[in-house]
Amino acid sequence: MVTLVGILELARFQFAMTTIFHFFFVPMSIGLAVVVAVMETMYVIKKDETYKKMAQFWGKIFLLSFAVGVVTGIIQEFQFGMNWSRYSRYVGDIFGAPLAVEALVAFFAESTFIGLWSFTWDRMKPAVHVLFIWIVAIASCVSALWILAANSFMQNPVGYAINNHMGRAELTDFGALLTNKQLWVQFPHVIVGTLVAGGFIVAGMAAFKLLKLKPGDPQIILFRKSINIALVVGLIGVGGAVITGDKHAFDLQTMQPMKYAAMEGVDETIDSSKRSDKAQPWSLISVTNPQTHKVIAKIEIPYVLSILGNHSLTGGKTVGTTELQKEFVAKYGEPKDGVANYYVPENTLFYAFRVMAMGAGLLGLIAVVALWFNRKKSNLILTQRWFLWILGVMTFFPFVVNTAGWLVTELGRYPWVVYGLMTIADAVSPNVSTASLLISNIVYFLTFSTLGGLMIWLSRRVLHAGPDVQEEEILSPQDPYEHLQAQKESEK
Repeated sequence: MVTLVGILELARFQFAMTTIFHFFFVPMSIGLAVVVAVMETMYVIKKDETYKKMAQFWGKIFLLSFAVGVVTGIIQEFQFGMNWSRYSRYVGDIFGAPLAVEALVAFFAESTFIGLWSFTWDRMKPAVHVLFIWIVAIASCVSALWILAANSFMQNPVGYAINNHMGRAELTDFGALLTNKQLWVQFPHVIVGTLVAGGFIVAGMAAFKLLKLKPGDPQIILFRKSINIALVVGLIGVGGAVITGDKHAFDLQTMQPMKYAAMEGVDETIDSSKRSDKAQPWSLISVTNPQTHKVIAKIEIPYVLSILGNHSLTGGKTVGTTELQKEFVAKYGEPKDGVANYYVPENTLFYAFRVMAMGAGLLGLIAVVALWFNRKKSNLILTQRWFLWILGVMTFFPFVVNTAGWLVTELGRYPWVVYGLMTIADAVSPNVSTASLLISNIVYFLTFSTLGGLMIWLSRRVLHAGPDVQEEEILSPQDPYEHLQAQKESEK
């Protein structure tokens, strides 16, 4: 049993590590594709070469993120087959279909048009060339749609039947995968999250560049315009995240009530009809004892949970985790095979949800201030260097916000790998060893550290080099044999 627990925890850690690191680059690359597409569209409309330079410059960062995202995605799929073979065998007939379509259609189109966009700047008319990057952006979103269709099945399984003879779930309704209610609350929320990522990464990097530029430098115009375009995209993303996030949380009350209760720190059921104020209070801070699963400390704000969960100043009912545990035992049976109970990691979900929601609000506030500072007839963005530092630090904040949201999504499904159908303990490969998992975890960690370091290093070189430097100069800024060539020329 000790060995099994060790294997299970190591496999879960590897899944978390590969998924989180891959998800760093999914929103980044989709968001950057949209930002670059908007910049090139501005060039086509206004015929201003500054916008063309902007699209080409930020396109370099986009290409780097796309390349790293592809590598991390391959690693993620590899660990699926290595560590979760029981899962793959049990639901492979369902899970494999959307992933196959994603690879053969969306990713193929995405890769093809990235190549066309990269190498045809001077060979295509601007109005034609800009279509390539828009196709890339749309294909990236379609790629995300198919991947999330597979993930949504894990959250809310539909369109399947259990083949008892083969001992697996089989797809019976492909259309049901695409009309899954979970998909159409999750997909829009992820897409607007990519706009947040792309917008604030560009704005933050541009802010860092402005801190280095001297007054009067012609590059200042380009980077100020970059900030404006990026933050408009980012603000659209923040606004969309509020709308889609509210819809997502509202639906969780019926689809995954244990996740919702943990997000709101509710251990005992709150029934507004039994309260004097006829409303549900919202916990700003909550601490749950992980052994007893009881809230031991909290700070509440009256009425707010009714507003958020019931869309009314009063009313509503939130079933607590204690009552849900009893309901799940009655529905699914006593926990077994490595599952102690049906509780989710309450404290992690509670604070991850607040990091996501409050982080998005902070980004929106900073975007509004930055756009005011950077308006056409003002130089506040240049004189208020303290604010440039704040905006620069926001380069990294979308990674935190998106990761927090992904943690809520994935950890909130515990102990299920397919909700209500297959537990995580049942999904792990039977033939992996502790040694193999330890070695692969170390190898993956070193690989991800190298890729992440390389991404940061190359991005910094691109940023410091500026928009007028070619890729060859960034990667090889000085010819090591230049002095020999000069000597040969002088001898002639």
